[in-house]
Amino acid sequence: MELNDTPTHPPTAPTPTDDLDVLNHLEQTFYKEGWDGGFAHGAIHGSIEGRALGKEKAFEVWEELGFYQASAAFVSAVPKTEKAKMHALSLLTLIASFPTSNDSATQPQPGEEDADDGFDMGALMERIRARYKLMCSAQGVRGRLRAAVGPAAVPTGEGKAGGAGAGVSLGF
Repeated sequence: MELNDTPTHPPTAPTPTDDLDVLNHLEQTFYKEGWDGGFAHGAIHGSIEGRALGKEKAFEVWEELGFYQASAAFVSAVPKTEKAKMHALSLLTLIASFPTSNDSATQPQPGEEDADDGFDMGALMERIRARYKLMCSAQGVRGRLRAAVGPAAVPTGEGKAGGAGAGVSLGF
């Protein structure tokens, strides 16, 4: 044995208590390894599922906003009252202020502090819905506040299927 091969600390033989400690913590060690691997894997899948859910919800929001915009454009072109036209123009202005992009590169990453830019999409949607209700009230029509359903699922109102206008919901 050479001089450089000499260990700096004398070797210690494992004691029976060290072996028992390892065995006592064996389950916890495997659990932690599995947890860490599952957490990393879940973060990847969570991001993918989150984007898919975000696309679905974004489509629903834009479908609703598109309906409100078309209704407001119609009422502003053919108003029954000046008040209805005023509400329709105000609704169009609110809809135009709704953001049309959401770049994930500018969003804070998980764990970072969320910079509050003062925009509240839920509050803006509530203001748009309220203005839509006011416009419909001023126009003298009953507004539609839920997603339209297919023609087969809409009752005709006459107690029978078929006929002119069967299953058609215009919202107005």
